[in-house]
Amino acid sequence: MAATPLLELRGIDKSFGPVQVLHDVGLSVYPGEVTALVGDNGAGKSTLVKCISGIYSIDAGTVTFEGREVTVHNPRDAAALGIEVVYQDLALCDNLDIVQNMFLGREKKHGIVLDEATMEEMAGETLRSLSVRTVKSLRQLVSSLSGGQRQTVAIAKAVLWNSRVVILDEPTAALGVAQTAQVLELVRRLADNGLGVVLISHNMNDVFAVSDRIAALYLGRMAAQVKAADVTHSQVVELITGGRSGNLGLPPERPSDFIDITPGEVK
Repeated sequence: MAATPLLELRGIDKSFGPVQVLHDVGLSVYPGEVTALVGDNGAGKSTLVKCISGIYSIDAGTVTFEGREVTVHNPRDAAALGIEVVYQDLALCDNLDIVQNMFLGREKKHGIVLDEATMEEMAGETLRSLSVRTVKSLRQLVSSLSGGQRQTVAIAKAVLWNSRVVILDEPTAALGVAQTAQVLELVRRLADNGLGVVLISHNMNDVFAVSDRIAALYLGRMAAQVKAADVTHSQVVELITGGRSGNLGLPPERPSDFIDITPGEVK
């Protein structure tokens, strides 16, 4: 396992008006590893990912990429660094084929004409590098693909552009058992190819099947980031639901954190 993070966040704060969604959040993503980002609904996972990808600006904190501090103003900046996000809705166009989807908005041209041959060759090389064998033709319409195949195309689209960090938002949420196994194998292969992978998932079986590290968010705070081999399923559930498991996680709340209200008194 790598000793130096590929992507590191420190002290990230994010508020929307009077509501602070992220509080002093830190996250480290290592090359060649899968980091599972887990947390209950409303824990701040989506907001954190959107801060990483440049959709939201951060209010405070630092982002370090490959050892240097960077500022991500927008998704184009994130993509230039090599950070790609595969969202749960996949952002694929059903009426286009696989090659057209993979190059959508980034088409290769020969003069003023689309360079279809080069795009098809690059798409094929990317799928082969990921050992994808379930797609019959690169010119299949996406509407004809299964859920697992669509997820595969979306992931291949993300790694086509020499990505260094790939963030996957619930990649197995709507898949059956066989398709889930196929996608998890692909996730593991991304890490084995040297990429830093962030896997957002509510499925603990998936998390423990492919993850090297687990980062648990609780109410906008990073409760813990630990090696998957050092924690149990129940400990991770406790971190998700309470922010703490034994000596692991956020510090226990102090009595002074609560307001003592005596009956008959107004505080």
